[in-house]
Amino acid sequence: MKVGALEVWPPVVLAPMAGITNIGFRRLCREQGGGLFVSEMITSRALVERVPLTFQMIRFGADESPRSIQLYGVDPAVIGKAARMIAEEDLADHIDLNFGCPVPKVTRRGGGSALPYKRNLLRAILREAVAGAGPLPVTMKMRMGIDEDHLTYVEAGRIAVEEGLAAVALHARTARQHYGGTARWDAIKRLKDAVPEIPVLGNGDIWSADDALRMVAETGCDGVVIGRGCLGRPWLFRDLDLAFRGSAERVRPRLGEVGAMMLRHAELLCEVIGSEPHGLADFRKHVGWYLKGFVVGAETRRALTSVARLSEMAERVAELDAEQPWPEEADGPRGKSGERSKVSLPHGWLDDPDDMTIPGAGAEDPTSGG
Repeated sequence: MKVGALEVWPPVVLAPMAGITNIGFRRLCREQGGGLFVSEMITSRALVERVPLTFQMIRFGADESPRSIQLYGVDPAVIGKAARMIAEEDLADHIDLNFGCPVPKVTRRGGGSALPYKRNLLRAILREAVAGAGPLPVTMKMRMGIDEDHLTYVEAGRIAVEEGLAAVALHARTARQHYGGTARWDAIKRLKDAVPEIPVLGNGDIWSADDALRMVAETGCDGVVIGRGCLGRPWLFRDLDLAFRGSAERVRPRLGEVGAMMLRHAELLCEVIGSEPHGLADFRKHVGWYLKGFVVGAETRRALTSVARLSEMAERVAELDAEQPWPEEADGPRGKSGERSKVSLPHGWLDDPDDMTIPGAGAEDPTSGG
């Protein structure tokens, strides 16, 4: 898959996930297989203002290539400045723009997945980003729209082509669906038919490598974006590498192998954060994802989420039943889910899709990648 001048193989992208896709997790996934591994989402305003935490979030490993940043913003001028910074200061090799966040505190201010409804504002943001990025490829990720009555993805895709974006990714849900219901893969096919000029990537309900192959076959998309499917399953990238090369082999680790992966993940987080207690505290949210489907007692699970030293973690992992086989019920949804009854929007947001009013800075909340 070509993304501008970048060649991506296999055609797989790790979706930015807040609090998840830091340098340690990206390295863990890259150790399993190839693809494009995107940083946690950062806001354009925070980058331009040189907020120290933002620069921490966009650190890359010495061997991490290509370096990919997901950028989010609502002001064309600020987005343009941020893209120019990334290019001129050699902060990354690729910029992905986020228009997928469904979180109410973002959409109620006109940001995230609410913004593409304002088509002229979207066009202005994309134009400034491409101009600022210079030779760097710019892509974007979006949702189908606000809800079934306000779908924006086809028009947004055409705007992306017209403004020079190198690829578009579609999470085939609306903002109202949040992370619930079923992803509408037929929308990915419709988008691919509408924008044949650039790669279209599909996202939503890919829990296994075979799901990814099925999405490509059913929609004609050029690649896939992996989000919640790799939570507690970093070896999914090995499966995807095998699948796209035509191999039927799949990774089905025993519990001992899963424990070793957990320990490796924890070690990387401790290294990134610079503290064993803090790194292990950050790892706690991953424990349930790794152990899903396995028979592991509540006391053992609690012990794995309360360790403060890697040596303790190693001891707890060694107590797992190493030969317990991979449970088929371990596949399937992980992470947040559930639909919304409605999408929170600014007053009068739906009145005029051509309105160019720029949302306030409150819309630039780095809560979620969508």
